[in-house]
This record gives sequence, structure tokens and C-alpha cells, in this order.
Amino acid sequence: MTDTQSMTTQELVRRTLLDEHGDFLREAVALVAAQLMDAEISAQIGAGRGEVSADRVTHRNGYRPRGWETRVGEIELQIPKKRSGSYFPSFLEPRRRCEQAIVAVVMEAYVNGVSTRKVDRLVEQLGIHAMSKDRVSALCRALDDQVEAFRQRPLEGAHLYLWLDAKVVKVRDRGHVYPKALVIAYSVHESGRREVIGLDIGEIETEAFWVAFLRSLRERGLTGVRLCASDEHLGLKNAIARVLGCPWQRCTVHFVRDMLRHCRPAQRGMVSAALREIFNADSHKAATERCGDVIERLRAPAPKVAELLEGAEEDLLAFYGFPAAHWSKLRSTNPLERVNREIGRRADVVGIFPNNASAIRLAGALLIEQNDEWLVSRRYLSEESLALVLGDHDIEEMVPAESIAA
Repeated sequence: MTDTQSMTTQELVRRTLLDEHGDFLREAVALVAAQLMDAEISAQIGAGRGEVSADRVTHRNGYRPRGWETRVGEIELQIPKKRSGSYFPSFLEPRRRCEQAIVAVVMEAYVNGVSTRKVDRLVEQLGIHAMSKDRVSALCRALDDQVEAFRQRPLEGAHLYLWLDAKVVKVRDRGHVYPKALVIAYSVHESGRREVIGLDIGEIETEAFWVAFLRSLRERGLTGVRLCASDEHLGLKNAIARVLGCPWQRCTVHFVRDMLRHCRPAQRGMVSAALREIFNADSHKAATERCGDVIERLRAPAPKVAELLEGAEEDLLAFYGFPAAHWSKLRSTNPLERVNREIGRRADVVGIFPNNASAIRLAGALLIEQNDEWLVSRRYLSEESLALVLGDHDIEEMVPAESIAA
């Protein structure tokens, strides 16, 4: 039992006045709480402390500590225990919902990219003081079970299109700060809706890491992938071929940006326009012809661009093998840029994650919200256009009639 609980009101006032560092309000609240608990448990037992009574039904059995967040700071309560039965202070009951609301605010702030140091100031605005960074982090770990269940849920049905993306985050590990790869997998389900189906963090983007990640998706039920889109990464490309065995679509937007770095500033407008002509063609045949023309036109003014385009042609034009209604959504990872930017913005606020789990927690909580939004929003791809993919129709049936004529 604490010293505060054994003191009378007069003794408490005298000690607080003598101690220049004393916290009268906190000590007073602790004293009142202790007296209330003593009165309540005495009523339940049928006798006061040390009292002999024929009404006694059991005896006291020590104390158990419990932190109590109050407007004057956190108070360490010593809650009395009984030998038989249980006791919980009545004055804590009305605060249960309030305490849950405070926890919800802290977790919401964390998910929205507010660092644990800043959360302390936020909580003070609610009238709760002295909530340490460790306390905030402990509250945030309540999200872990939800995120883990989301990450490990079984995948049902066919996921026709798959996008893979990686973002570098800074994580403290073994006393040092390392850049690590936070990888996310998005898909379009056979129902036409988008889903977040995978999230993990790795030391570095290697082929071995990507193989393990894709195999974990397969073990959870990933099937039916017809096309996988991502930015250029040789290890990832090889992993897709080994595990999924489907065509790979290189992001055309990132490719254009990369090519602009291989030419003079005065050439960038011309190179960009020429490349976009290829990706806006009406058919695979027309795109192939345009690609050949662009390669020849760029050999002299921008030989490096021509060389890289020739080597990447097959991967850049893979999306033409699918329905025309899907082309604008398959040729790049742009449809996911908004989500990726939001993850990046919130990760930048945190700066350096204390460990891998904290990075997964923040990204996972955000992705759960995004996934829920996608599941209740309108279909990303129509049933009619998806029927062409599910039915394995020929390319002539997938593109507009005027494109075939051309």
C-alpha cells in the first residue's frame, strides 16, 4: 500500500506544504481515491480494517497496482483485493468509456502520421498530462492484432491484376538507422474491386526477398494473376516469373521519367511526346509500329534512350494483351500513387521508425482503411470487361472494332 493511502487528510496537507516539489492536487486525488476504495471494500467484506464483525464474509488479500489517467496526471492506484470474489472501484466505471476514447484518440493520431512525441502534447489538450512516449507507444501496439489479422487473412477467388510497390523507410535496428523496403501488393479481384492483399518489410529489395513475399501471397490463396505491374527491378521481374509465371508490365510513367534523365534538357519535350505516342496507340500492332519508328528517330539525337526503349519494348507493351477498357489502368502504377503518397507523408512525419513493427503498424492501419473504402465503393473494372479476361478471349475481341480495322 502506498504512503498516500495510509495518511490522513491533515498529514497530507502538512507534508505537501513542507515539500516544495510536492504535487498537492495529485496527492489529494490519490488520497480521496484510496479512501473511497477502502470504504467500498469494507462494505463488501462486511468489516473495516482490523475490525471484528459478525457480518464479515471474507478478508482482504493485498493490493494490485493500476495506472489511472486523470486531469492531474497519471496516478498509481493500489486497488484492494479480496480472498474470495473480486473488487473493482466504482469511480473507475464511469471513466471506462472516457479512457477508451483517449486511447482511440492516441491511436488515431498515430495512424494519421503524428509522432509519439507530438501525441503527448495532443493528449494534454484533452486534460490528460504526463503521458510518456513509452505509454503512447504501448497504446499504439493495440493496433498490431488488427494489422496482423489483415495481413494474414486468406485470399479468396481470382486476383486478375497485381501491382507491387516498394517504399524506402528509415528504421532503427541494432543501434543504427537503416533504409528498409516497405512493400505493398494491390490487386483487382475477379469481382472488379481493388484490394490490398500484402504488406511486409525487408532489409533490402533483392530477388530472394521478392520470391519469399510472392510465395507468402500464394500460400494465402493468391491465384489467377494474368498481369503484374511494377516499377523496373530485375530481381522483382525474375521473382514474378518464378512464382507467378505471368507477364510483367513495366510502369510506363516511371519509364518516361527515367528516359528524360538520359537526354539533354532541350530534348526532353520531344522524347516525352514520342514515348507517349507509343503508349496511347489504338492497338498492340500500332504500338509496335510506333515503337519501331521512335527507336529509329531517337538513335541519332538520343542513342541511350533508343537503346533502352528497344530492350524494354516487350515489357512496356504487355498491357495491350488485355481489354482496351483496362489499358489506362494497367500501363502504370499511377492508380495507386495517391495511397503511396499518403503512406509516404505519414512516414515522413515519423521520420525514423523505432523498429520494423512500428512501420508495419502505421502502413497497415492506413491500408486497412483504404481497403475498406475500396470494398464499399463502385467497381474499379466493369463485369463486362472482366468477362473478356476470365473467358480468355482473343485480342481481337478485347479491342475496339475501329482499332482492329486500323
